[in-house]
Amino acid sequence: MDGGGRLARSPRSPRQQVDLMDAVLGAAAGLRARLRRRSSSVKSRGDVRDEHPLRLIAFIERLPRRAGLMATLLLLAASAGLGIVKGGHLDDFLISLSDTRNALANSAGFRITSVAINGRKQLSQDEVLAIGGVNGRSSLLFLDAAAVREKLRADAWISDATVLKLYPGQLRIDITERAPFALWQHDGHLFVISEDGAVLQNYVPDRFVKLPLVVGKGAATHAKDFLALLARYPQVNAVTRAAIFVGERRWSLLFNDGLEVRLPKNDVSNALASLSKLDKDEQLFSKDIVAIDLRLPDRLIVQLSDDAAKAREDALKKKEPKKKVGDA
Repeated sequence: MDGGGRLARSPRSPRQQVDLMDAVLGAAAGLRARLRRRSSSVKSRGDVRDEHPLRLIAFIERLPRRAGLMATLLLLAASAGLGIVKGGHLDDFLISLSDTRNALANSAGFRITSVAINGRKQLSQDEVLAIGGVNGRSSLLFLDAAAVREKLRADAWISDATVLKLYPGQLRIDITERAPFALWQHDGHLFVISEDGAVLQNYVPDRFVKLPLVVGKGAATHAKDFLALLARYPQVNAVTRAAIFVGERRWSLLFNDGLEVRLPKNDVSNALASLSKLDKDEQLFSKDIVAIDLRLPDRLIVQLSDDAAKAREDALKKKEPKKKVGDA
């Protein structure tokens, strides 16, 4: 008895545990003998269902003495694992396990002490490391260079990357960045894109505001070829504020002063050449017009501004001959 009047339990000695196991096995043997006698009494009736308990007892007798302890430990481990998964803590558990492993490796001398990153222009060193999943807890020993490389290549800014581990504590990363090529406006949003049309950023920092602007669905993937063609006509390119991809079929130009130039679907180069020559010969871009239509191959249509149209109408009226008295 303890001081509170309760039964005090004393820990079992190894000898007592062995005796307990012997008692269990002895009881199992006795039960087996009884089941055998009962089985022999019912065999005459062809009932063989009672043979199954005998097989179970035989299986238990063949188990090692510590099998029960091992089964209990496995059951506890399985229960803990099920609780982690069901509770939604699997990611936290894996992170904790990885941190523990890395801490042991770092204490053994495999801490990343220096990092060299080559080829970066737009991304900072911290951004490259964050993209690759490398942090202050990472150890060189357990760092998966292939996984870091795949993470880097999955980023829009990085077209290729190599990762090299130099033991005991140096990490070298070489990257090839995509270059910002143009701004793309679509559905009211503005993006920074590369030459191949990949979206690099969904916002525009100040350092990119002077990039060429393309507008419309499909404009990002067609911008490279069209902007290269437009650059061949510097007189037109210099006054262009935006290139608009209309209906995913043809381009229109929006000039800095608001003038719209509607280009044809085909033979765009010839249309741009004609436009450039007209401005050079007749200062077309400086006239009071709001639109130039080059979609028809055999003619050029110019739309005047409202003021210019009214002024032209008034001028034509003044030129009309006055009617003589008596004329019908």
